[in-house]
Amino acid sequence: MLDTNVQSRRLIVFTALGLLFFLIITSYPVSAAEKIPRLANGKPDFSGIWQTTSAADYGLEPHNSRKDAPPSAGIVEGNTIPYLPQALEQRNKNFAARNELDPALKGWTLGIPRGIYYPEPFQIFQRERDIHIIFQFGHSIRTIHTNNTQHPDDGYDLLLGDSRARWEKDTLVVDTINFTDNTWLDRAGNFHSSSLHVIEYWKFLDANTIAYKATLEDPNVYSKPWTINVI
Repeated sequence: MLDTNVQSRRLIVFTALGLLFFLIITSYPVSAAEKIPRLANGKPDFSGIWQTTSAADYGLEPHNSRKDAPPSAGIVEGNTIPYLPQALEQRNKNFAARNELDPALKGWTLGIPRGIYYPEPFQIFQRERDIHIIFQFGHSIRTIHTNNTQHPDDGYDLLLGDSRARWEKDTLVVDTINFTDNTWLDRAGNFHSSSLHVIEYWKFLDANTIAYKATLEDPNVYSKPWTINVI
């Protein structure tokens, strides 16, 4: 349970293209004028409890109001996920049966990047060699290795993939592969195969603001890489 005496800070997350992604973090109070939090080694420290207020999980592409979702302009750069023809047919089947097939309805781990914009909190614990993200949904734990190690030679099928990160100045660049195909990207049936490759970019804009974007590629499902920009 969160301490009710701890002040909550409302965050606005901007993507690299300037769109907005709203988060709430509960942590120590800090003014926007103060410097961003850092570890002892000088790297930005993302530790805290976060929750999106975005409605992205209802559907990544533009859509009208429907019984189970509000209308949305979408969060996909270019508006349309570049599905291969056969994969688009599967997505449409997923959408038609979304109230039965969505893995989230079964309580399964949400996967990446869905866990970031799913409307439940997650907590980040960070130290020099790794970052742990604990999702309230499903109580799953994601580890991002930041100790210059590489992906294992033998592929593993993991719900959250295998994440290795590097720093580009103050930007955390996270490279994740070795997924299963058992997670969806949203409630609308957008999906991927086990060949999914996700690259995320995390960066503080100020003490209360994080920039986040993710680029996805999967040659079995998409014709080219594509990027989400969360409004």
